[in-house]
Amino acid sequence: MTLAAATDLAAATNENLAEISNVLIYSAMAVYTLAFFAYIAEWIFGSRSKVARTAAALTPRTQTGKAPAVTVKQAGGTAVLERPKVVVRTAAGTRDVPDGPGAHGGDEKGDLYGRIAISLTVLAFALAFGGVLTRALSVERAPWGNMYEFNITFSTTAVGVYLLLLALKKNVRWLGLFLTTSVLLDLGLAVTVLYTESDQLVPALHSYWLYIHVSTAILCGAVFYVGAVGVILYLFKDAYENKLASGGRPGSFATSVLERLPAAASLDKFAYRVNAAVFPLWTFTIIAGAIWAGDAWGRYWGWDPKEVWSFITWVAYASYLHARATAGWKGRKAAYLALLAFGCWLFNYYGVNIFVSGKHSYADVGLGALRSVGF
Repeated sequence: MTLAAATDLAAATNENLAEISNVLIYSAMAVYTLAFFAYIAEWIFGSRSKVARTAAALTPRTQTGKAPAVTVKQAGGTAVLERPKVVVRTAAGTRDVPDGPGAHGGDEKGDLYGRIAISLTVLAFALAFGGVLTRALSVERAPWGNMYEFNITFSTTAVGVYLLLLALKKNVRWLGLFLTTSVLLDLGLAVTVLYTESDQLVPALHSYWLYIHVSTAILCGAVFYVGAVGVILYLFKDAYENKLASGGRPGSFATSVLERLPAAASLDKFAYRVNAAVFPLWTFTIIAGAIWAGDAWGRYWGWDPKEVWSFITWVAYASYLHARATAGWKGRKAAYLALLAFGCWLFNYYGVNIFVSGKHSYADVGLGALRSVGF
């Protein structure tokens, strides 16, 4: 076989792998859609459960500010029971609110749909991972040389973090519906707006630091996303608990949904632990990027827009972690800082890549064919 023939064969093979990658990504989107509907079914059937209704019955307050007694039917009459004492895992001084039963609400059919949703999520994750892998094989490099590749890798990593937490027996199944919704939006954006044909990288990106720096950035972003979902749900649950504590009556929909989530204190603790665990890795990501910049451009730091916003994101998360350790900034104030920090991360990727030019942009930025490296 001549050199030209071998080159043509390799090009055809890479083209076929790129097509397989596209098919796998679209297949993953289809399965994620089925998982999305299964998660919705879990929430719907959970809203009808006796556990959810019982939890709601225990929350209203009387005019004296105390929780009412529970009236139950017995043979030929009724009996009045005192409200049961709830043992919670919250810190001293916090509200005595138990963690909710989960999206299924204790309903067997809801739990069944939840398990089906997890199985579909695992299948979709496998398909998406296959799509990322075949994309890498088609270009013979790491699959994050442009925004399309970064998006499909980021969404796959976020789902992987969720499944890992489930495998570690963490109570995070309530994340499923919110995760699949955002993953579908992310993949939809990737295949319709950000899609870029398989191609080789510019010379500046040919470095082993591409594997180190960008892979850690993707992992950090995925974990930051999981933490941000926890923060948002904490804000809703905290407002709900505050309303109950002040004698208010939330709407039936809010009650049905929020009663099944973990307590606000649990959500706050979850978000804090997730963000604190990945923050050192984000610090390493910035250091690794500086070292790569020194190899590629002969300087470690040049105040490029991407570098500036990476540092701003680092400062925002450092401020959040510090606020959590400061008495006057715990709770909602710290949560707002966490959302601000994640907003900085999102702008660092989408905003800087699309609207700001710098050394991290390697061609004209167009919404149809963006050629920017992720980080």
